[in-house]
Amino acid sequence: MTPPKSTDTPQTDSPKSVVREDHIEYGFIEKLQGLKYEYRQDITDRAALEKNFREKFEALNRVRLTDGEFARLLDEIVTPDVFTAAKLLRQINAFTRDDGTPLNYTLVNIKDWCKNTFEVINQLRINTDNSHHRYDVIILINGVPCVQIELKTLTVNPRRAMEQIVDYKNDPGNGYTKTLLCFVQLFICERKTSWKAQSIYQTC
Repeated sequence: MTPPKSTDTPQTDSPKSVVREDHIEYGFIEKLQGLKYEYRQDITDRAALEKNFREKFEALNRVRLTDGEFARLLDEIVTPDVFTAAKLLRQINAFTRDDGTPLNYTLVNIKDWCKNTFEVINQLRINTDNSHHRYDVIILINGVPCVQIELKTLTVNPRRAMEQIVDYKNDPGNGYTKTLLCFVQLFICERKTSWKAQSIYQTC
């Protein structure tokens, strides 16, 4: 799936040219597509994020969960503790199914990376009890949000992107502690004059 093209043509002939953030955003996504990331334009809210995670979880672990089991799984893995979330990503975990049988599962295949799926989403909106946030670009591994990228043009101080992330994390009921966003391991803030900039792509 290819990112939609903006109708405005970015001007890049001058260092002072103003480029819209969506040009930078979609240019970045195109670069990730070139690296075989799948662009999931359909994942724009919490329900779609969780549905995709369920599909990837079941495929990776070769299991079919009931709706009740999946709800319990989310309750068990979503945590406000960043260290616990990091451990869950890196180890084999245990879950008890409705019939009492144990299920050993992984969220990320550490040993054989080719068995993981890599996706990129943008403009995700997470609505919790008290917060309504939208995130620029997020990289998913097996449906798990692992990297968040906030993109800004040169007209915006990069500190604003960092402050935005801090504000999100400090907001009561935020997605980082109440949803799958608790698994985000890396935050990237980048400011560019053109979507052709290379440094952030190399970082990822």
